[in-house]
Amino acid sequence: MAAISLRKANTRLPPEVNRVLYVRNLPFNITSEEMYDIFGKYGAIRQIRIGSNKDTRGTAFVVYEDIYDAKTAVDHLSGFNVANRYLIVLYYQQAKMSKKFDQKKKEDEVNKLQEKYGISTPIDS
Repeated sequence: MAAISLRKANTRLPPEVNRVLYVRNLPFNITSEEMYDIFGKYGAIRQIRIGSNKDTRGTAFVVYEDIYDAKTAVDHLSGFNVANRYLIVLYYQQAKMSKKFDQKKKEDEVNKLQEKYGISTPIDS
């Protein structure tokens, strides 16, 4: 046990390493128990959130108690085959996620302005 804590104390992690993991390409019918079985092997899990909406199906967030457990899970589970699907396991990054939502807001705003002023986008034929 002392060797593990010494290893953790001497390891410097990159800045993108986070306790929260973003998992993509999950089978749509995966259960939370199966998620706990797969990800629980690498450490104590605080929370798992599986996407249930049309646009979030096949994704999940996994929150570990310890940052080193999350790093171990990313290292071992990226590319792991579950029900003939290869998992994509990434560290959650708030900046990247908010950019996706900002892009959607901008597109909606442009569409509203186009409708307001009667402008339509030209169709190439």
